[in-house]
Amino acid sequence: MKVLIVEDEIRLADALGQIMKEQNYHTDIVNDGTDGLYYGLSNEYDVIILDVMLPGMNGFQIVQKLRESRIKTPVLLLTARDDTSDKVKGLDKGADDYLTKPFIPEELLARIRALSRRQGDVFLDEMVFGDLSLDLSSNDLCCREKSIHLAFKEFEVLKLLMSNSGKIISKDTLIARVWGNDSDAEDNNVEAYISFLRKKLSFVGSQVEINTIRKVGYRLEGPR
Repeated sequence: MKVLIVEDEIRLADALGQIMKEQNYHTDIVNDGTDGLYYGLSNEYDVIILDVMLPGMNGFQIVQKLRESRIKTPVLLLTARDDTSDKVKGLDKGADDYLTKPFIPEELLARIRALSRRQGDVFLDEMVFGDLSLDLSSNDLCCREKSIHLAFKEFEVLKLLMSNSGKIISKDTLIARVWGNDSDAEDNNVEAYISFLRKKLSFVGSQVEINTIRKVGYRLEGPR
């Protein structure tokens, strides 16, 4: 297994490296957020262990930029704060798991093994709902013999709706997951992309609909 460790506390980083070495895992260790993003974008890893508080760029920013660049490597965030809002923010940015310091090596290793096992679920080729299929590598939306390419945010919005088909997704959730909590996106940005997607669903001749749930959000529904 190949693991990237991004941790600015030198002693902890070295200790994590030793734990990985004892498991015969190959590790790269960096102590700066900017370097962490560079390594995460430039190399293939099975798991990334990422501290939240880092010089140069924090862990939330790194995981968001990785996901925007279509890097799907499982990310385990480390934090010294046992704060629910921080955990929610990290998961919304695209992290896969969270571990609060201090922790015991056995728990860390168990979480790494669990994340590595989940990669088979993470790296799907496509998502299917009703008469639609969404190609996760090309961003192409297909219905029977017809297909159309989706722009990045169209793809992200539809992917979120398809992965929660039948459930109501609020505008706030869409903004947090697609644009990011630190963005200036507003409700009208979401409304515009929902409109774009509805036109593309119509173009490919799908019977799947994005229904507006008044004052609540949107729900993807199949043929009745």
